[in-house]
Amino acid sequence: MNRTDITAALTDLLLTPGLDLDEAADRHFAPDYRQRTDGRWDDRTEFLAHMAHLRTVVAGGSVEVHDELVNGDRYADRHTVQVTKTDGSTVRMEVYLFAEFAPDGRFRRIEETTLLLEGAEGDRNLGSAR
Repeated sequence: MNRTDITAALTDLLLTPGLDLDEAADRHFAPDYRQRTDGRWDDRTEFLAHMAHLRTVVAGGSVEVHDELVNGDRYADRHTVQVTKTDGSTVRMEVYLFAEFAPDGRFRRIEETTLLLEGAEGDRNLGSAR
């Protein structure tokens, strides 16, 4: 089975502007996908609305995985996302993520907590902004 991971998913969703958002999501997220970020649950539709919004404010960036663990259908990692926004400012967030894979290797559920390392106070909610 070919499993996704956070680097591939975020690269397709956020850092590959020419790639259709629905196509990117279908590569990495199951139809019944749900995500909780900093305590707020979103279904797949709400998650895609969040990603569509981020695509309007993010000009580029990178993902660095510091720790990553896969055990059966469970996935966990600690990663840093650095983005340059369209206004030229930079945001850097550390993310602690726990996930469950669907049988086909796509993410079925992600629960994550974000920590703002660099950026304006208004960027603190970038992980769930719409």
